[in-house]
Amino acid sequence: MCQDRVHQAVQGELSARMSSLREQIEDPALTPYQRLVRLFQILRSPEGCAWDRKQTHESLLPYLIEETYEVIETVETKRYADLREELGDVLTQVVFHAQIASERGEFTLDNTVSDVVTKLVNRHPHVFGEKKELDPQQVRDQWERIKTESGEKESVLGGLPRTMPALTTAFRIGEKAGGAGFDWKSATDVVEKIDEEVAELKAELRAQPMDRDRVADEIGDLLFAVASLARKLQIEPETALRKALEKFRTRFDKLEQTVRAEGKTFADFSLDELEAIWQRHKHA
Repeated sequence: MCQDRVHQAVQGELSARMSSLREQIEDPALTPYQRLVRLFQILRSPEGCAWDRKQTHESLLPYLIEETYEVIETVETKRYADLREELGDVLTQVVFHAQIASERGEFTLDNTVSDVVTKLVNRHPHVFGEKKELDPQQVRDQWERIKTESGEKESVLGGLPRTMPALTTAFRIGEKAGGAGFDWKSATDVVEKIDEEVAELKAELRAQPMDRDRVADEIGDLLFAVASLARKLQIEPETALRKALEKFRTRFDKLEQTVRAEGKTFADFSLDELEAIWQRHKHA
């Protein structure tokens, strides 16, 4: 009986504590923003969650990347009804990192928000300074100039993380260089550059013996030129490539289904026969 009473007392204390923590989150005087900050303060506290307390900036990176890609997929597939939730998941990662920094005495989420507001005001002098009507490309170029001239970035190409996908990096490098005035005048000029790079690649492929390093260099130049063409046409190359890959995947799956439906394998067909099936599905 005594042990039962002790157990009941402990459970009652735990229940009261949990109720108190929940009340802190659900305090109607708090804004949604404040509730989210309070939530992570509790989760990281001794009364919170062991997993959350264990996390570091480094350990959270895979989750930040995953949540970011989920937002990208939601937008690309036009599942806008899901965007609300996915943006919340990204925001969760932002608040999590800010809470860790706050515990270390480095900065708070309020500091982060204040900094970005100041930065965005400074980056839009045509809105918050002398009023000017700029088109989107002029705004983009002005943005890049301000970053360099303000000393925020030591160089025009500074600030680009080396961990970004190469195709996205190619797009952004072109944007930054273009913002400094170093760019092709038109998409037609970039097409001519692509033709030039293809010719140089063909020349390397004909060389005897073929130098694989030089071929790799030429392929890199060609990909960079294609990314530049996408930029001039205001097409995000990473998105365009993912769409192309998804289209190829869908058609290849149909090709494979056709092969299997005939009780055969790919080895049982010539390349011309496979191409004929491919074209049939492509134009279906």
